[in-house]
Amino acid sequence: MRTTHLVALLAALLASPALSHCEVPCGIYGDKARIDALYEHVTTIEKAMTQITELSGKNDAQSLNQAVRWITTKDDHATQIQHIVSQYFMTQRLDLDKEGQDRAKLVEELVLLHGMLRSAMKTKQTLDASHCAKLRKQIDGFASLYFSAEDLEHIREDHGKHAEHEAGGKDKPGKK
Repeated sequence: MRTTHLVALLAALLASPALSHCEVPCGIYGDKARIDALYEHVTTIEKAMTQITELSGKNDAQSLNQAVRWITTKDDHATQIQHIVSQYFMTQRLDLDKEGQDRAKLVEELVLLHGMLRSAMKTKQTLDASHCAKLRKQIDGFASLYFSAEDLEHIREDHGKHAEHEAGGKDKPGKK
């Protein structure tokens, strides 16, 4: 009987969807990789918007099927952005109670994260690519506040294939 319960529990755990990060301090996921993931999601949303627009004038079954799939993809990637912003950065990485921290910088980070949540929401509601451009600027702004100059360079070199960072960012104290 006990084995049956254990097998059922294991099956339930394996069947649950994988999230972008667990909420235990495992130390496996890195901040720089999360930023790259945000840029990848924005790029996917932009591609989906383009494909939806191209398919919108067609009414054959295959085109309608593909349009629905692109809409679903666009919305899924916007949701993943919202998840990374809220469940990773806002709840796990920013500490409102940390002594000696720069409160003005923290407020700026929170404002940018909130903006990213809203911009991601707007990408679900519309096909206006300006929301993607705004989202990229918000990610850039957050990364510039959150990371040191050295970390920003690493993001540009190793993770920045989807980023549009401006060269010569200020050396800001960041978290590692």
